[in-house]
Amino acid sequence: MTDRVTTPFGFESTAADVIAGVDLTGKTAIVTGASSGIGVETARALAAGGASVTIAVRDTTTGDRVAAEIRDSTGNANVTVGALDLSDLSTVATFARTWSGPLHILVNNAGVMAVPELTLSPAGHEIQFATNHLGHFALAVGLHDALAVAERSRVVSVSSGGHQRSPVVFDDIDYAFRDYEPFGAYGQSKTANVLFAVELTRRWADDGITANALMPGAIFTQLGRHVDAEIAAAAMKRQDNVKTVEQGAATSVLLAASPLLEGTGGRYFEDCNEAHVVERRGAPGSGGVAAYALDPDNARRLWDVSLRMIG
Repeated sequence: MTDRVTTPFGFESTAADVIAGVDLTGKTAIVTGASSGIGVETARALAAGGASVTIAVRDTTTGDRVAAEIRDSTGNANVTVGALDLSDLSTVATFARTWSGPLHILVNNAGVMAVPELTLSPAGHEIQFATNHLGHFALAVGLHDALAVAERSRVVSVSSGGHQRSPVVFDDIDYAFRDYEPFGAYGQSKTANVLFAVELTRRWADDGITANALMPGAIFTQLGRHVDAEIAAAAMKRQDNVKTVEQGAATSVLLAASPLLEGTGGRYFEDCNEAHVVERRGAPGSGGVAAYALDPDNARRLWDVSLRMIG
C-alpha cells in the first residue's frame, strides 16, 4: 500500500494560496463549467499562474463576462471562452476536434446535482451520469493526443463526498428498471468521476498523462440549484465545514498545477490532501473515499462501458 499524499495546505487554504509561486507560463488549460462557482476561481488561479486558460461553458455570454473579469483581475490576456454542453456528445466532439496545440491541464469541473425527475440526455442516458461523467470522459478521450503531446499533463476530476451515496450500478446505469432517486444518481456519477481518474492514469501514464479526483468541500454554489432551498439551508447549517468558493477551488488547483503532485495519479483528495479509504459510509460530512470508487476492476469496467455509451 502506497503512502497517502500530504501537502502543507488544508481546509482553509485558498486557490490563491496553492498557486502562489507556481509558474504556468507557456501552459494551456481547460476548465469546464467555469462560468460560476469554484470553476471561476479555478480558472482565475490558473490564469494568475500564467497559463492560457479556456473556459468551456454552455452559456458563452456569461462565460465572456467571467473571462473578461478574470483577465482584468489577473492581468493575463490569454483567457478565452469555448462552447461546450457536456450532456450533448455532439458538442463535446466539436470542441475536442477544434482544439489545436498541446493541452497541459484539463479540469473536469462542470456538473449537475440532484435533478428532481428522471431526465435523459440526447443520447438516452441519465442526465447526471451523462453530464458529470460521460461528457467529461468523451472530452478527455477526444483530447488525448493534445494531452499526450504536452507531456506530463494532468486531468482533474471534480467528484464529491456524495459519491458515497452509490457505486456505479452497471446493470442499470440509466434507471431503466430501478426507481430513480436524485441523490443516488448524483452519487453514481460522482463515483464514476473517481473511477475515471483511476483508469485514465493506468491507461495513459505511459503517455505522460495522469489524473486525480477530488472533493471540493461543502460550498454554496449554483450546483445546488435543484435542491429545495429550505432543505439545502438546513443541511448547510448542520455542516461545520462550509467553505468559500476560493477555498473550494484550492484542491482543484493543487491537483492541476502544484509541483507537489508531479507524477501522482489515480487518487482522491479532499482539503488538499489525499483522503482515507472507508469501507462503510459514516456520518454525512465525515469524509474519505469509498473503496469501491478506487477499485481497479470497477475502473476498467467503467472505461469499457463508457466507450460503448459514447460510441
